[in-house]
Amino acid sequence: MENNQSQPAAEVEKKPKSKRFAIVFGALVLVGGTYGVIKYMHAQKHEETDDAQVESLISPVIPRVSGYIQEVRVKDNQIVKKGDTLVILDNRDFKIKIAEVEASIAAAQSSATVADAGIPVATANVISAESNISTVDAQIEAAKVNLWRANQDFARYQNLIKDHSITQQQFEQASAAKQTAERQLDILKAQKQSAARQTAVISQQKHVSAGQVSVANAAIKQRQAELEAANLNLSYTVITAQVDGQISKVNLQPGQLLQAGQSLFNIVPGDSKWVVANFKETQLTKMKLGQKVIIKVDAFPDHEFEAKLTSFSPATGSKFSLLPPDNASGNFVKVVQRVPVKIEFTDIKDERLKQLRAGMNVQVDVHLN
Repeated sequence: MENNQSQPAAEVEKKPKSKRFAIVFGALVLVGGTYGVIKYMHAQKHEETDDAQVESLISPVIPRVSGYIQEVRVKDNQIVKKGDTLVILDNRDFKIKIAEVEASIAAAQSSATVADAGIPVATANVISAESNISTVDAQIEAAKVNLWRANQDFARYQNLIKDHSITQQQFEQASAAKQTAERQLDILKAQKQSAARQTAVISQQKHVSAGQVSVANAAIKQRQAELEAANLNLSYTVITAQVDGQISKVNLQPGQLLQAGQSLFNIVPGDSKWVVANFKETQLTKMKLGQKVIIKVDAFPDHEFEAKLTSFSPATGSKFSLLPPDNASGNFVKVVQRVPVKIEFTDIKDERLKQLRAGMNVQVDVHLN
């Protein structure tokens, strides 16, 4: 009898337990289903990724000339303004170079002055030589007249000597006068040719002097260009900030040798920040330019930044890597690629923006509608 009475009591105790399990299981299914529906509905209107970082412009400080450091005027993490002096190089070598170029300019100017002074002298010599030619021309005309008269006298004396009307001495005098007139004319013609050659030489000297002036003037311009370059290099010994921002670590000491083009440190502007998010290629289907974006930064988990989608990368991130993938025909394995997307902040008055640092990890939520 006792066994019969205890068995119904156990059955009564099992029934409430089964009912509680069913209620708990049903609640879990309901919560799970509700959560799944909510996540599905959210996924239809949002695309999210945590593969994203804060980016910023980084301005490298690079010397344009080589030299030894004379003074370092900045420290790690210092705030600077555009035009502030960062580093000063020893400029004594550059000042010596300027002095050398200035001396070269003075020498070139002296050469130009001497060459320029030779032009009037050469011009006067040309005029004098041309005047000599004119004089010789007049003498030649007179010699021609004398020769004509001597020829006429000689012809008459030839007829008279035949008749013995004159003496042999008179005939010989006429013949000598004729020969003298001929020789005088030849001499004057030779003098004219010599004067013409001299005039050509003097005229050539004039052209040479003019060319020397042009060469000297060109040398002056070249030296002036060298002087400008030397002054420019001297100005480069003072290295200044090209942008407003905050300086990175400064690992420089006075006396250290710097090479032109050597990267010294960086300046990070404080007003140029954006986010680059790497979305899977399958997430880009509904994403468009201008869509609203909510950004959460790991450093400020309770704060949301407003932004918008501004551009897509022209290629996947792997294509810009040092060794981009090249799928061969024999070992192809499909891997979902990621595409960098640029996102810019829209609430520029947000005070938290000033606290963001390049490289910070963020979570991005793109609103598709």
